[in-house]
Amino acid sequence: MLERLWSGWRSSYVSSVGPPASSPDGPSVFSQILASGLPDEETHIVHRGATCFAILNAFPYATAHTLVLPYREVGDLEALDETEFHELWSTGRDAVIAIKSAYRPEGLNVGLNLGRPAGGSVSHHLHVHVVPRWTGDSNFMTATANTRTIPEALQDTAARLRAAWPAGPAAP
Repeated sequence: MLERLWSGWRSSYVSSVGPPASSPDGPSVFSQILASGLPDEETHIVHRGATCFAILNAFPYATAHTLVLPYREVGDLEALDETEFHELWSTGRDAVIAIKSAYRPEGLNVGLNLGRPAGGSVSHHLHVHVVPRWTGDSNFMTATANTRTIPEALQDTAARLRAAWPAGPAAP
């Protein structure tokens, strides 16, 4: 029998995303954050490069769950130009380095969900998830109380990652 775990805590995030970029109704949540003019400390952006940036997931699966994405709103990996493609992955590598340095996780998940059927909740603005993992991080709280335990405030996580981010521009 197929078992299901309810993740109702994500519904506010998914419903706040809005329509695809091709819609006249507006840009992605990431483009809205970039256009807001708010400081990185408030938006939890941890790194800015020439064509890509890294931001904390507002509804993380684990502490330091980071998203790496291009400034340009595209939904398909093959739609990136060469510069964006290389910077996306070098920034992803730098996110791994920063997370390992700041948090010492036992492992990491790094990946993309391309398209809504693949799990992309903001499928029109592709983003790489970098999620630190520890043995037991999927514990009884999620299964029995429909609750994730995130032991650190996002602003504290962002500050730790900024401090641990590799120096200099992301390598091509």
